[in-house]
Amino acid sequence: MDWRQLYSPARTGSGIADGSTAQRISDPHVRTSFLRDYDRIIFSSAFRRLQNKTQVFPMPGAVFVHNRLTHSLEVASVGRSLGKSVGDALVEKYPDWGEGIREFYKYELHAVIAAGCLAHDIGNPPFGHSGEDAIRNFFRELEGEGQRRFSSELTLNQQRDFLYFEGNANAFRTLTHHFNEPAGGGFRLTYATLASIVKYPSDSLNGFDKRQLVTKKSGFFDSETGTFAGIAAALGIPRLAADKNLFARHPFVYLVEAADDICYRVIDFEDAHRLNIISIDTISDLFLSFFDNEQGYDARDRVERVFHEINDDNQKVQFLRAKLINLLIFRVRDIFIQHEEELLNGSLPKSLIDCLPPRESALIKRIDAFSIQHIYNHRSVVEIEIAGYNVIGGMLKEFVGALLNPHSNKSEKLLQLISKQFVITGKAGHLYTDIQSVVDFMAGMTDLFAVDLYRKMTGMTFPQIR
Repeated sequence: MDWRQLYSPARTGSGIADGSTAQRISDPHVRTSFLRDYDRIIFSSAFRRLQNKTQVFPMPGAVFVHNRLTHSLEVASVGRSLGKSVGDALVEKYPDWGEGIREFYKYELHAVIAAGCLAHDIGNPPFGHSGEDAIRNFFRELEGEGQRRFSSELTLNQQRDFLYFEGNANAFRTLTHHFNEPAGGGFRLTYATLASIVKYPSDSLNGFDKRQLVTKKSGFFDSETGTFAGIAAALGIPRLAADKNLFARHPFVYLVEAADDICYRVIDFEDAHRLNIISIDTISDLFLSFFDNEQGYDARDRVERVFHEINDDNQKVQFLRAKLINLLIFRVRDIFIQHEEELLNGSLPKSLIDCLPPRESALIKRIDAFSIQHIYNHRSVVEIEIAGYNVIGGMLKEFVGALLNPHSNKSEKLLQLISKQFVITGKAGHLYTDIQSVVDFMAGMTDLFAVDLYRKMTGMTFPQIR
């Protein structure tokens, strides 16, 4: 791959297959192509709905914790800093670059990474990762006529889109699919921004093989394979196998991924502290250790002194959070530049956060182990996950059942509940796209909307006349 080809202002829906375009990266107007991407995402209803989707802990009561929207905004902030620092480093490393490429990496890369970060969770269903599991489990447990039709009418790759339903692939679909609108291209984002969110550039058939980073999960569904292949061709992203829908990672993906990796590891502790799940002493013990070998402004004694001068415990956590995020941003920047050759030939086998030096890598593993034991398996988290299984599984049973038996009176009523944005054809040979429409409808729900609709469908709540 070549830094000069890895960005393009060409957009989905533009009809430009090879990435050539008369558009300029920057123009005298207020917004450049890549800033427009950020704005299109942040003003979208799909992004706004993230405010009522679970990040880790259930929706807030008296104590406000992060949801998918606040998490995405913070990841975008970190991603912007990463993009700026990496872009500056590349421009400094290559003084002979022409004006156009220097302009992009110095002034536009940060906008691409921020937009990618903003959109990275936009395809996640309600109830956190349990929402994904609930969709997978429903299709794995199909029986009888439903299982027969599912197996016979869908290709293996299409089946795996549901059997291994993945929020990352659904984000790419959400951003690029036109649904029931006449204009193609979805959000019509630039190729550069879209490529930056595809962490696992593989279809479902070749994905979910944890022996390689690119196949750990999947990055696009069967229906969007051609869209991603076109973007890859335009940006010079190579296929890893001639006969498979399996591609190298775009280097920008590593920065979006790193911003997310940094944020959730640090921010989840802040939420857990606010909910009195973990103590300030635990956080200081884990976070201050990162500064043991630092000098000057980030020396541990100085950081610790400021930390102890703060009176409020919540403010203490915020101070450590800010210091640690800043430290990790510069660590990741250096790692990105050090591994430039591997990034460009598509051979870096680990995320940037996993490339940290041994001492810092061990500290990250301590954070991960503590999080799994005390945060991600906390009772409140488990309760919302169980609710997700029941709500999503219950609604899928009703809606997919209606698809398979569309002519009963109940089925006709159920299918009327699905927004017209998600087309149900009911025609022979369209079972894959019809199931996709049901899953699209449900994945776009907020937690509260899903619970409310489930209660009404099951008769637990009687609908009121508005």
